[in-house]
Amino acid sequence: MAGDVAVGRYAIGEAFDSAWEPDEQPDQWLRLTEILTEADPVRIGIHSSSICPLADGLSASEASELSEALPPNLRDRVAPAEGLSIGWLETRLDEEVEILAEACAVAHGFLRRALSPEVVVAGETSTADVEWWLRQTVHDAGHGAWFQPTVSVQRAGGTARDSVAAKPGEVIIETGDLVHIDFGIVYHGYCTDQQQHAYVLGAAEPAAPDGLVDGLRTANRLQDLLLSEFRTGRSGNEILAAVRRAAEREGIDGLVYTHPIGVHGHAAGPTIGLWDRQDGVPGQGDYPVWPNTAYSIELQARMAVPEWGGQVVQFMLEEDAFFDGAACRFLDGRQTDLWLI
Repeated sequence: MAGDVAVGRYAIGEAFDSAWEPDEQPDQWLRLTEILTEADPVRIGIHSSSICPLADGLSASEASELSEALPPNLRDRVAPAEGLSIGWLETRLDEEVEILAEACAVAHGFLRRALSPEVVVAGETSTADVEWWLRQTVHDAGHGAWFQPTVSVQRAGGTARDSVAAKPGEVIIETGDLVHIDFGIVYHGYCTDQQQHAYVLGAAEPAAPDGLVDGLRTANRLQDLLLSEFRTGRSGNEILAAVRRAAEREGIDGLVYTHPIGVHGHAAGPTIGLWDRQDGVPGQGDYPVWPNTAYSIELQARMAVPEWGGQVVQFMLEEDAFFDGAACRFLDGRQTDLWLI
């Protein structure tokens, strides 16, 4: 039997013809065995992975029943096909890249509005108010959300967050605050993931403090260093180590926790650091980077701000990018200046 088939009663679209007639062979597993015996494959790939949940769809009962149904000569050829599964999920066609770029532009539009006087009134608007505005506005525009937005502030006299995973409490946004948003949408089936900052000006302030401006610039530099380390075949852990060495040479105190993105928010592909695993991520970090893949370039630079008495401030940025095999570039640009409210 040649071609792609489904061992089921019905065809799957136009791609997979049905290869099972229950009246002729009532046992579905035996029918699969017949097909495999006829094909005599060198290897039988199964949807199983120890490093990527998205490539690990074979249930325990299915794996057991498959093993029982196959004769020993075929059973010995079974192997996880995680490379095939991950590769299929992570590879983007040209038309998909266009949609991803559109998705990023649309999401950027929501962020720009959220970090503006349209939404934020100092002394009145809470961080939860901004979160709910984003939820409602994205819903009204007909888009989805794969996670709920998080809005937080840093201010003089405050402390840095111990964990990027801990959700900050609700506060009223005041003048002098550095406002941060972590936000993503689902646009025509593709996910975005972005983080940006705005500064709330005081009555007599013409611009944000130089220390905050310098902090954002340093976070941009860390982005540049990370993008420059992408190489075909290089693992996530190798990229992480390289960018951390480069950052250390330039005196940048930062964290890198970048992940693939596409039809899933945290998608199939290599993990490039976790906020609490800066020495590498075994398994997921060992997977290599391949061309035509997309990533959410997520990181932070930490700097002491003189205007805030030397307080350490976290400049947490995230923008979606595409690696074509030669270079990694942002799909719809990035934030290089603090938004001012």
